[in-house]
Parts: sequence; C-alpha cells; structure tokens
Amino acid sequence: MTQRIKESLLTVSAVLLLASTLAHGQSQQQAPKLTPEQQAEMDAYTKAGAPGAAHKSLAATAGTYDLKMKSWSSDAKAPPQEQTGTATRTMMLDGRVLSEEVHSQMMGQPFTGHGMTGYDNGTGKYWSTWNDSLSTGLMVSEGTCDAKRNCKFTGTWNDPVTKKPFTSRMTSRWTSPTTEVFEMYGPGKDGKEMKMMETTYTKKP
Repeated sequence: MTQRIKESLLTVSAVLLLASTLAHGQSQQQAPKLTPEQQAEMDAYTKAGAPGAAHKSLAATAGTYDLKMKSWSSDAKAPPQEQTGTATRTMMLDGRVLSEEVHSQMMGQPFTGHGMTGYDNGTGKYWSTWNDSLSTGLMVSEGTCDAKRNCKFTGTWNDPVTKKPFTSRMTSRWTSPTTEVFEMYGPGKDGKEMKMMETTYTKKP
C-alpha cells in the first residue's frame, strides 16, 4: 500500500468519525418523539417514582433516639428481658426511603440492626426490611399507616430452628410527638399468638 493511499484512507476515516460524532450529538439534542403508548408508560414510571406525602411523613421521623427494649421468650410466665440502645434514622435515595441503624445488646453480646422503610406508590402500601448481626437472613414486611403514623405490618423471615417461614405482625404508634412504641407478635410454641418484643423510641432533642 502506497503512502498516498494510506493518507487517503486516514482522511476518509476522519471524515466518517466526525460525521458520526455530529449525528450522535444531534440525536442527543433532539430526543425522539414518543408514541402515546410510550408516553403513558413514561408517565406511569415517573408517577410511581416521585416522593409524595407518605415519604414526607417518613422523613418527619428522622433523627436519633434512645431505646428501651423488652423481649419475651416462649415461656409466658418468664419476665421479659430488658435492654437499652440507640437508633439513628435518616432519609436516603432523595427522600424515598427511611434508613434505620440500631445499636444495643442482645443475649449478652453487641447487637447491630439495619432497617429500611418506604412507601410504594404503585401498591399504595408501606414496606420494610430488617436484618441484624444475629442472623444472615432478611425480614420483609408490608403494611399500612394512618395519618397519625400509626402502622400495622405483617412480616416474614426464615426460622433457623424449623427451617420454615415465620410470620409475625407488628404495630407502631406514636404516644407523643417524640415517643413511638413498636410491638411485635408471633406464634408461640403452642401455636397461639404471643407478644415477642416491645421497643420504645424516645427522640433526642
């Protein structure tokens, strides 16, 4: 191949590259027109992804808290174990999800828990997840909350003893602007529902 041919090929390649770059830039500036069906789909996704009143309600609970925790064993006559701890709640994903970090003691050892709570515009329900330093599993819950942020959830996780799904119900209520009481209930060894846990959150100034 002669030097002249090489130069000609390089020139053609440069022109094609420049044309491609200009065409790409023009396509970015002029977005393609959507069909009515595509526009409807985009509108649905935009609506489902936009934070609303429910997310603002979650954001109102952000802050740091002192915790008083009680937990009951399967023996209904035994007194509950009591622990103290702290919780920090922050909003993430641009105001869409409330994240919670808990630090305490459980069964004589340090305990760390992490939860997330959100509201799904698509289903019209709240959801939450929970995992902690005493397990490698994940608890997933779904529920509803009223205008006063009183909530009812149902959650499921895998029981390490029975190797089967374990379902519990949870409630939370605000007894004052700075105090929230969380309660968890589940089946005892006799199959009847029992109170498993109660945590009182007191928001710090």
